[in-house]
Amino acid sequence: MNPDFLAHSGKTLLAGVIGWPVAHSQSPRLHAYWLAERGIDGAYLPLAVPPGGLEAAVRGLPALGFRGANVTIPYKEAVIPLLDRVSPVARRIGAVNTLIVEADGTISGTNTDAEGFIENLRDRAPAWRPDRPVAVLGAGGAARAVCAALLQAGVPELRLFNRTLEKAERLAQALGPDFAAPIRALPLAAADWAKAAPDLGLAVNTTSLGMTGHPPLDLDLGCLPADAVVADIVYNPLRTPFLAAAENRGLATVDGLGMLLFQARAGFAAWFGQTPEVTPDLRAFVLRGLGT
Repeated sequence: MNPDFLAHSGKTLLAGVIGWPVAHSQSPRLHAYWLAERGIDGAYLPLAVPPGGLEAAVRGLPALGFRGANVTIPYKEAVIPLLDRVSPVARRIGAVNTLIVEADGTISGTNTDAEGFIENLRDRAPAWRPDRPVAVLGAGGAARAVCAALLQAGVPELRLFNRTLEKAERLAQALGPDFAAPIRALPLAAADWAKAAPDLGLAVNTTSLGMTGHPPLDLDLGCLPADAVVADIVYNPLRTPFLAAAENRGLATVDGLGMLLFQARAGFAAWFGQTPEVTPDLRAFVLRGLGT
């Protein structure tokens, strides 16, 4: 242990993650790795903000000297009205995950989840191409970012599955005007999946199904083409039942950890002035934090 690194100065650059709860977040661990790697006098803190405290927390960032913060569940949508500026990509997705305190004390918001998803997909499945229909399972906030990333990448059709069909339809309607590719909303049911799966190039789970403490996502992956890619944005566990089923079929898989790592790069660059790299050593370090 280097005591000099732990002894922050009056010039320490501050950032953090706002959420409720945040004890489970791996963001402090991954940013600490980059700060140490680059010898930056900085700190990235978990900021547990209880319900009703979001506005005070966000308004207090400039006064406390923070350069910015990430925003996680349940505040990615609620934070938008509190900001001075919101990027076009965050407006399109309808959620903000990265705050930047500008030199004049105003606060800008953007969303790096879409970028993080597509960079992770290209890193872990380099053979994937956006030339066939894709399926996204779920219609929550994470699904919005994943759908926007895939549509921006140029997929010819997006099939959006959700247990509540109306929610999928609302998301399809919200994203539709911004993109040329058709978006089909479908119920997350075995029969509809079986009909839609045979020509897919990619299937992505954005639901909490398969996450530790949640039931698995139970779909027949035998309907997918042999060269399809299966992705899951869940990273705890790293190998979800959905990915395990895909691997057992011999399909290429993409776990969710890389999305977390890649989405963090832009925020780190804005707050600490250097653009970090996602490396195998970083991935291993964060995995150790998960007990994996």
